[in-house]
Amino acid sequence: MNRDPILFRVDASPEAGYERLLRCMAYGSALQRRRRPTYFLSQLEPRHLGLNIKRGGCDWLEADATVGTPEDEVETIQEIRRLKAAAVIVDSANASESYLAALMKTGTCVVSIDHLANIRLPSQLVINPLLGPGREAYEHADDTQLLLGWRYALVRPEIRRVRPLRSQEPVLPFSALVALGDDDPNRKSLELAKVLMNVPKVERVDVVVRQEHPDLLALQALAEANPERLKVALEMSEITARVARCHFAVTSGNGFSLELACVGVPQLLIVQAEAMWPTAQRLEEEGAATCLGWHESVSAGTIRTAVQNLLGDPLERQAMSRCGRQLIDARGPDRMVTALEVMLHPSRNIRAGFAEAA
Repeated sequence: MNRDPILFRVDASPEAGYERLLRCMAYGSALQRRRRPTYFLSQLEPRHLGLNIKRGGCDWLEADATVGTPEDEVETIQEIRRLKAAAVIVDSANASESYLAALMKTGTCVVSIDHLANIRLPSQLVINPLLGPGREAYEHADDTQLLLGWRYALVRPEIRRVRPLRSQEPVLPFSALVALGDDDPNRKSLELAKVLMNVPKVERVDVVVRQEHPDLLALQALAEANPERLKVALEMSEITARVARCHFAVTSGNGFSLELACVGVPQLLIVQAEAMWPTAQRLEEEGAATCLGWHESVSAGTIRTAVQNLLGDPLERQAMSRCGRQLIDARGPDRMVTALEVMLHPSRNIRAGFAEAA
């Protein structure tokens, strides 16, 4: 690769969460298809997450401080100049307006991946890969470009390849998927697995969690005690196999919910974070899912009733599958890469220089 590199600034830890790293890796994978070298400047806990980054063809640089701190600002600027990065992509709830403005002074293109819309964003490009909030919620500079909504949903290549396999519903018996994403802040995966195992029509339950999930050992022990009923999926190859054959999924309105909608999996949504409400509500409005509500107010009885109603109505499942596939077309990463390449094109910089001189 002989093009100027792209630098990602994102952290992953129990405090910062893991979803942000996951979506940056999906974006990085798409950038590499355009022959863009990609670097991740990240604090990772556990550190073996760096191997996942390198396995995807990107380079990992260990950060000395968390995103947004004065120490990190100095380090990030140093790396931008050392690498001669064409753009720096920041994905963190801790990135302040002053922090982003300082990065912009280096002359590089600053991109913010932000689904909170809680600060003014001076970045040249702002991306929200979820379904909300909308354009009116964002405060930004006059020349900022916004990429928001379903057109920019980040769907990983491994998940996208499952899409043709889901053109028809899998054969019986009924299989459920618990997929709350890389962040499960309220540790609901184990509880939901137990509830679904007690639903009469559900013959098999697959649970997707990350290696660092605090309840992993308990889930694996439950799976060993019920080998015919419960399986735990950790690796991407296992996850895609479960996605291909499940009849419905219980999700939480995050990025994984959009990936399952793209594939055509009917969903029951249990929201675990306030920032996920817009996506959950939009998926329900579009007919791709049923939102059961906030995790604290959803009882086991409510879940069992919703599952029985969904499994008893094949037309509803078909409608959910069709609506999800129509809403999310899996081309979000390519659109994001194209938008960034437009921002980096020399002709745009020349026009910007003329406008500033005038």
